[in-house]
Amino acid sequence: MSKHIVAALQIGSDLIEGKAKTLEKIMSYEQAIIDSKAELVVMPEALLGGYPKGEIFGAYLGYRLPEGRADFAAYYENAIDVPGPECEELAALSARTGASLVVGCIERTPHALYCSALFFDPESGLAAKHRKLLPTASERLVWGMGDGSTLPVVQTKAGKVGACICWENHMPLLRSYMYAKGVEVYCAPTVDCRDQWQHSMKHIAHEGRCFVVTAVQYLPSPEALGKTVPHWKDDEELMRGGSVIVDPMGQVLAGPLYHKEGLVSAEIDLKDIVKAKYDMDVSGHYARPDVFSLHVDTRPKKTVVETVVTEVISK
Repeated sequence: MSKHIVAALQIGSDLIEGKAKTLEKIMSYEQAIIDSKAELVVMPEALLGGYPKGEIFGAYLGYRLPEGRADFAAYYENAIDVPGPECEELAALSARTGASLVVGCIERTPHALYCSALFFDPESGLAAKHRKLLPTASERLVWGMGDGSTLPVVQTKAGKVGACICWENHMPLLRSYMYAKGVEVYCAPTVDCRDQWQHSMKHIAHEGRCFVVTAVQYLPSPEALGKTVPHWKDDEELMRGGSVIVDPMGQVLAGPLYHKEGLVSAEIDLKDIVKAKYDMDVSGHYARPDVFSLHVDTRPKKTVVETVVTEVISK
């Protein structure tokens, strides 16, 4: 079958009570996912763990304040382990709804936090993950950089699915790699709610000749949340959303959804990808490998590599 329902779940992190309440919010959409008959649901960047918009973590050029370390410790505590209990809950949700999930999270390890996208399969559970290759601007204060070992394209019922997070989508070489891997449904979890983001999503769909599903966080104003965000209007939404689904010719199928939470869904037909590639395939007949080539290093990078020497005792 070439026709499938795909969806973007536009919700925001619970900034007051943290990951447990955020997980509850995700679970509250179970029936909506079932009713939509979606086979793939994409959720926003940093949904579980939170996007700390407006925070500075006490960092100034050349020095850091003690209270910033306390802020980071609290942020670390609200991140999730992969695998871990939240992953088990999401795997169960995938199984109950029959939908593959792509979920943005803050992943913690003993050495770093990562902005990651987790892939869940209804049958096998946690199937893969992608760590954001390069955090943007001051995100680098709190997030580590991923490497080429977490750039999956996963086969799902809705097609071959990959994910690039937020401004990774502005990295032409990363997009080229995703296209070459045969991505059919290109997922873009983000917190970018500007008008420019809509242009980028249409461009990527048209350039890659693939379907694009972007899920954007929605967060009300600081005033509504009962908090203060420096240099931000108290009555202005922190994130206004903008989740949208685009076809391989760059035409919008559903959305963008603004100013509220909700599930955005659309039917896609994978045969439309072949039709779109008739006159352009940037990793195929529209490429010039005799002029341009891309080398991608997918080996995991480790700071410490042990070489074990086995002593040979001669008789």
